[in-house]
Amino acid sequence: MTDYAVSRVWTFQLEREFGHRDITPELSAFVADTGVETGMLVAQLAGSTGAITTIEYESGALADLQHALEAIAPRDAHYEHNARWGDGNGFSHVRSALLKTSLAIPIVDARLVLGTWQQVVVLNLDNRDRSRDVVAVVSGEW
Repeated sequence: MTDYAVSRVWTFQLEREFGHRDITPELSAFVADTGVETGMLVAQLAGSTGAITTIEYESGALADLQHALEAIAPRDAHYEHNARWGDGNGFSHVRSALLKTSLAIPIVDARLVLGTWQQVVVLNLDNRDRSRDVVAVVSGEW
């Protein structure tokens, strides 16, 4: 067995303020392409107004998450970031910080360890459409 790491980058165009995409198929295919048996996948969304998380990728769960984010970091609240920069996206920075921009998923028996209803989702939380880069690194034993 050999230890090393490989990486891949994807770019996704996402709509503003809660554009989302299930990227589980891309990540799973990447893991399969590497041939890794046991290891770890780390995925990072580059940017401070987006997020990467896991959730059941269905309209009800997504709507619930969007409502929760609105309750925690409302779009129309006062944000010092907006006062300083005037770009109106203070809420998206707070939401990104709460959800985070990276995650790690174990790989066992050459597959991502995810629950039956658990998908990896990338989110654009900014107040404008964005092109989002996701970088993934797989390391482990081949």
